[in-house]
Amino acid sequence: MSYMTPREIVHELDKHIVGQEAAKRAVAIALRDRWRRSQVDSDMRSEITPKNILMIGPTGVGKTEIARRLARLAHAPFIKVEATKFTEVGYVGRDVESIIRDLADAAVKMSRERAMATVRHQAEDSAEERILDLLLRPARTDSSSSGSDQNQDASSTRQKFRKMLREGKLDEKQIEVEVSAAAVGVEIMAPPGMEELTSQLQGMFQNLSGGRTRMKKMSIKDAFRVLTEEEAAKLINEEDMKINALEDVEQNGIVFIDEIDKVTRRSEVTGTGADVSREGVQRDLLPLVEGCTVSTKYGVVRTDHILFIASGAFHMTKPSDLVPELQGRLPIRVELSALGVDDFTRILTEPDASLTEQYVALIATEGVALRFTDDAVRRIAEVAWQVNERTENIGARRLHTVLERLLDDISFEAPDHPGQEIQIDAAYVDEHLGNLLANDDLTRYIL
Repeated sequence: MSYMTPREIVHELDKHIVGQEAAKRAVAIALRDRWRRSQVDSDMRSEITPKNILMIGPTGVGKTEIARRLARLAHAPFIKVEATKFTEVGYVGRDVESIIRDLADAAVKMSRERAMATVRHQAEDSAEERILDLLLRPARTDSSSSGSDQNQDASSTRQKFRKMLREGKLDEKQIEVEVSAAAVGVEIMAPPGMEELTSQLQGMFQNLSGGRTRMKKMSIKDAFRVLTEEEAAKLINEEDMKINALEDVEQNGIVFIDEIDKVTRRSEVTGTGADVSREGVQRDLLPLVEGCTVSTKYGVVRTDHILFIASGAFHMTKPSDLVPELQGRLPIRVELSALGVDDFTRILTEPDASLTEQYVALIATEGVALRFTDDAVRRIAEVAWQVNERTENIGARRLHTVLERLLDDISFEAPDHPGQEIQIDAAYVDEHLGNLLANDDLTRYIL
């Protein structure tokens, strides 16, 4: 769980996302409320439920990016899903309960990584001893020398090898290691709604082949990594780890449902078939969001205190077209604004690892120094905005298209000109993109 204050969370999001203050504040408060709930009395804690969020805004303005960055800040089980992947029970496709099963898988993986981190030093020591045992096979006893002398020599040799091992001098040496054999992969096709049975059958077949070992030749560097993981797995308690993971899912889990508008039908259109199935997905989501019990291969998960964040562009539909029950379960509405030229300019330069910094770093690997002037950045932003206005508005994603087109020649020829310095200014941008902007057909199909 994250212990950051709302202001600190917003500050971290500001490093990667330009604007959209209302959305940042909403997710920051929701994340902080998880910590606040953990601080109250147990009786009160069970009564406090998360206030789920609906983010509304056009494509390419930062909805999904907020989810990605939130996942890194949360230190809690997190999963992002597309609403369009799911179908109503009875139709071919995934059912919505698989969201919670996937969330439980993510929590167990996170819990295992945390548990392994706590025993890593101990596991590394054990792996080091196993490698030294392989390098220094017990020598045959020599009757002419005393046992104490042999033990002293063996100990001295072992310390020398240990020193070389830690300094990396033996990394490339090949040795034969006894490692656990990989579990047999079994692919089982099951009808919709039977995913849980599928995972149980796969687990059963894997357990049947478990415990086997095989000899494998590898470098000492790779062997140390493999043996460390094996030793760490021996030191952690799998049952306790799974119990902690399920508790983490129930109390701190976050589910981000993207493209929620794509399973919404327009209120003025009464349809059948696909429209009915879309509405069915919404109704299947209701018990998850409200609070229900879902069976997973690790145990039963209650969804009462899982935070749900839904987002959608709502171009063809309105938030009010969601089924009323689902609207009531998403009480916090946040609207994200469309991006303008100033926003694009900031996106190109301000965030950590901004787009211009990424291209400079990529071209630098060829020995070419690339530099963007301020007027070039402004002109790129203007071009992206103009294309969005004249064709489809895809938000900040348009910047990728424009930059790829602008730097096409440089990217292709950079390996042939190491040591060269290239400056991108407004004139360069106009020279390479001016003709495309002047021709609507070219703009539509190339940019």
